[in-house]
Amino acid sequence: MTQNKTGVLTREVPLVPTQSGLLFIDVQNFSAKREGAEFAHLSDAEFRKSYGWFFDELGARVIPNMQALQAGCRAAGVEVMYTTIESLTKDGRDRSLDYKITGFNVPKGSWDGKVIDEIAPGDDEIVLPKSSSSVFVSTHIDYLLRNLGIRQIVLCGLITDQCVESAIRDACDLGYLVTQVTDACLTYTPERHDHSLRTIKGYCRQVTTAELLAELAGHG
Repeated sequence: MTQNKTGVLTREVPLVPTQSGLLFIDVQNFSAKREGAEFAHLSDAEFRKSYGWFFDELGARVIPNMQALQAGCRAAGVEVMYTTIESLTKDGRDRSLDYKITGFNVPKGSWDGKVIDEIAPGDDEIVLPKSSSSVFVSTHIDYLLRNLGIRQIVLCGLITDQCVESAIRDACDLGYLVTQVTDACLTYTPERHDHSLRTIKGYCRQVTTAELLAELAGHG
């Protein structure tokens, strides 16, 4: 159902686990590890100045929330999926023009393209490499979600105001009900993160990790 008790269409719809999927966006070595290619060229001083807050939040709060979501969704029967920035070729000739201009190339099969160990995919969970900001543009995820019978998508990951936002907008336009887990997303500054949450709110339901886990527990 997408209607409330008065018959009004709404995004504030609790998850139906058998029709829901959790998607982790770009939680990979490239963008979530100090040794990742996005940061490896930086001196320690430059790294701390530009990304210190981001990595502190990632380690202390966001990754633990992701781990809790992963466990809770698996237990509730929600499909758990992952997308990572990774070219289909080693030299990245297949990646988007935007990624070529930006200089992003995560070579096919590289360590940078792997989901971080803390939320490593299970052996029967789907991982989709993408070479554009939105997973809906450079993968066949829409086809897969429809084959899986998924109508509600839970989104979290990196970066809140870039690839996460892109996925939310595209999923919404394609007819999915989207739930964003606000404290399981992160970008490089608190100002950017908070601004993104405010601006994307019109496209999705926003909940915290604790709220989503409580909701899922109600199906037990």
